[in-house]
Amino acid sequence: MSIAILSSDKTDGSWFKALTDLAPDIAIEQWPNIDDAKRVEFALCWQHQPGTLLPMVNLRCICSMGAGIDHLLNDQQLPQGLPVVRLIDPLLCSSMFEYLLSAIMQQLRHWSHYRQQQRQESWTPRLTASIEQTKVGILGLGELGSYSAKRLAAIGFQLSGWSQSQKEIPGVASYRGDAELSAFIGEQDFIICLLPLTAKTDGILNHSLFQQMKAGSYLINVGRGGHVVEKDLLAALASGQLAGACLDVFQQEPLPSGHPFWRCDNLALTPHCSSITDPVSVAPQIIENYRRMQEGRPLVNEVDMKRGY
Repeated sequence: MSIAILSSDKTDGSWFKALTDLAPDIAIEQWPNIDDAKRVEFALCWQHQPGTLLPMVNLRCICSMGAGIDHLLNDQQLPQGLPVVRLIDPLLCSSMFEYLLSAIMQQLRHWSHYRQQQRQESWTPRLTASIEQTKVGILGLGELGSYSAKRLAAIGFQLSGWSQSQKEIPGVASYRGDAELSAFIGEQDFIICLLPLTAKTDGILNHSLFQQMKAGSYLINVGRGGHVVEKDLLAALASGQLAGACLDVFQQEPLPSGHPFWRCDNLALTPHCSSITDPVSVAPQIIENYRRMQEGRPLVNEVDMKRGY
């Protein structure tokens, strides 16, 4: 029996090495070099090719190579009825917080404006709001959102969070459900999207939401590219309704050449690097779930496929 690694982009061998170093007694295979698909009981997946799990007739568990599972939901031939787990890496949480803090502070301290001035040899200081004066709202209070909310609140930002269910986080004002979304959105200087991508959240960052945001506020999307209606964001940036935005995720990745996002002056782009799963850090979690599966014990970080997280 074996664990199979199936990914279209994580093919440098680092996942294979991390798992084999930790558990040399377990057979680890990496797609497309799988000797016998019938031996595979545990599939570790990220952006795998649709249908590649079908020959694995003895598959007993599917594990996402990250915190999100939308890439699994995109496979219309995904085997049904199997438990699905995701990876929650403590390093992902700290990495995400550091990215968000960097994005907020660059906007708060007008770094984009000063870079433009540098090119123009212009010297025009701007007043800056303090951290304590700045309201930050996080859409999505899962593992990453809750961690970042607590860390940002500890620094002194005025933190609020929105989720479908009530969350109790010290120092963070909690909003929940559709009825409280508008009130939450309208209060914030910065809106951070850390939602899972589901049928309900697909396209949530749209014209209606942008119009409810405080004029001149700033958007940071580190959730999924599918959360953003691109033409609506470009319109909100052009009109000044949003002072700017920072995007780390996109509907098509890599972002295609010639896409209008590349040429948008008040839009900061990064190549899906806000938090990258470290194979060595999460290998113990993968092996733990494999052994739990073998022994019939409850799995760690099992997800609800109907909810999508």
